[in-house]
Amino acid sequence: MIPKLKYSEEELITLLRNQDPAGFSYLYDNYARALYGVIIRMVGEEDVAQDLLQETFVKIWRSYSSYDANKGRLYTWLVNIARNLAIDYKRSKAFKSNEKNQNIEKSVSAVNRVQNSVFNIDRIGLKEMVVKLKPESQQIIDLLYYGGYTQEQAAKELNMPLGTVKTRTRTALMELRKLLE
Repeated sequence: MIPKLKYSEEELITLLRNQDPAGFSYLYDNYARALYGVIIRMVGEEDVAQDLLQETFVKIWRSYSSYDANKGRLYTWLVNIARNLAIDYKRSKAFKSNEKNQNIEKSVSAVNRVQNSVFNIDRIGLKEMVVKLKPESQQIIDLLYYGGYTQEQAAKELNMPLGTVKTRTRTALMELRKLLE
């Protein structure tokens, strides 16, 4: 089978369900950069981000049968896998130990890499959708999904109750879902 240059989301889902290598190759070619952007912004280290990206695609390959199109779009599912792996890493003892022992050159280098990383979210159209959200919804999405904050951390950052952050998160996701349909 000769791979197509572009698959619809439904075609891609079918290929992945059939464990077709062309579908997985297409998925990697078209989503890896965006997922890498999410991960690098959260962990700040290129080597770790590359490892987590690889883990993300391994997890996608192994658990694709758990994807349910009725619960959300494919991209959202992919971002959640990448984001959750990055959060798990940030909560790990290795990350916390590394953060305590980091020298200034490494810190500056990490900031520069994050700022220079390619994160082409426009390619999949999500950025234009997030811009259409209410300002408080944009703020929550930025912190939770692109900043790597937990809801508890976002509540502290925004100086608001955790319940309010959870409500705004749910509202923002429902708004995005409507815009994407």
